[in-house]
Amino acid sequence: MTDQVIKPASEHFDVADAERRIKAIFIGSIGNLVEWYDFYAYTAFALYFAPAFFPGNDPVVQQLNVAVVFAATFLMRPLGGWFFGYLADHFGRRISLTLSVVFMCFGSLIIAVTPTYATIGFAAPAILALARVIEGLSLGGEYGASATYLSEVADPKHRGFYSSFQYVTLIGGQLTAIIVLLLLQKVFLTPDELKAWGWRIPFAIGAALAIFAAVMRRNLHETEAFEEAKKVVKPTGSITNLLRYPRELLLVVGLTAGGTAAFYTFTTYMQTFVKLSVGLTEDQTTFVIFGTLIFATILQPIYGAISDKIGRKPLLIFFGVAGTLATVPLLMTLKETKSPFMAFILICCAWLFVAGYTSINAVVKAELFPTNVRALGVGLPYAITVSIFGGTAPAIALYFKSIGHEEWFYFYLSGVICLSLIIYSTMRDTKHASAMHRHE
Repeated sequence: MTDQVIKPASEHFDVADAERRIKAIFIGSIGNLVEWYDFYAYTAFALYFAPAFFPGNDPVVQQLNVAVVFAATFLMRPLGGWFFGYLADHFGRRISLTLSVVFMCFGSLIIAVTPTYATIGFAAPAILALARVIEGLSLGGEYGASATYLSEVADPKHRGFYSSFQYVTLIGGQLTAIIVLLLLQKVFLTPDELKAWGWRIPFAIGAALAIFAAVMRRNLHETEAFEEAKKVVKPTGSITNLLRYPRELLLVVGLTAGGTAAFYTFTTYMQTFVKLSVGLTEDQTTFVIFGTLIFATILQPIYGAISDKIGRKPLLIFFGVAGTLATVPLLMTLKETKSPFMAFILICCAWLFVAGYTSINAVVKAELFPTNVRALGVGLPYAITVSIFGGTAPAIALYFKSIGHEEWFYFYLSGVICLSLIIYSTMRDTKHASAMHRHE
């Protein structure tokens, strides 16, 4: 492993330093993409593998079971946020990022080789849940460590822009999963082959990609901020030390709740929604979701760059106001449309305000905490909040649908966004009051 470090950007830094910084951001981001590809392969192929793990003939019930397993794995994300946050703050960002992608490799590989319900009965969904637990641990740590790493190696004047690539690659992971789905659907396999055994292929690919990402991350440069912090205070990464910042912890919870619920609604749940509620075909569903995710990806660096000019708070308030007012009418209109093009336009309209949160949420959280507790401070409260509001969003939506009151979910989502809007309105703008320079 290299002992080089990434130094903080100054007004004038040499070309070699800039190249090292960009390379570090690229490697960190690619690893993030691989992790999220593995995670989203589960939802992208859920329509195909659900019957293999959950018996019965009702597709809504099968998808509800899939969503419950999806939500249950989020319960492990706080543990992952603590464990990998501790590693990142105590031993360095590099080791945490490398180990998290190794965990993802194991989770994906387990899904690829697990026998079906017809073969081993209830052990099949139990093993599936175990694999998702491992992936949940991995992602619980990935967010805090990668948000911290990208924020620390970025040029301070463009920190919002560079940090937005966390969600560029996060969404890119889902896009990659959909590309694999399209290739298998249209080029290599028949629908029957996909349902019988083809759904295993993306998980095997994910395991291989995770090994590649882990090798790349072993050669990441450690950040200068972490090295400097070690000279000021002894690194602990302890929860006791983190509790010295109760206001910051509560801010992470408050600003995450509405954003994560909206994000998982318009990514994870949308594929199921446009298939089962809007009534699009499987092909139409895949292309609509693919197109909207490309649009969402393009928005991330644009909004990140805007935040570097005007601050983080205006974008968060824009998301909160637009999300509170527009969510219910938008989802109601989306449900009634039968046109794939209109579905695409409406989901893109949602992304116009959701990107106000996704593009900058990582850097906002990183700017709240000093270096010695940054990864843990970003990762742990975020993971807890995502477990409560993000991972449960598809299950809540499908539950309301199963009892005949799907529209209740629209109001639920709008209400959660409104709660976060209150936080956005009262918090400081972290661009102008950042803790990135503090080593306590």
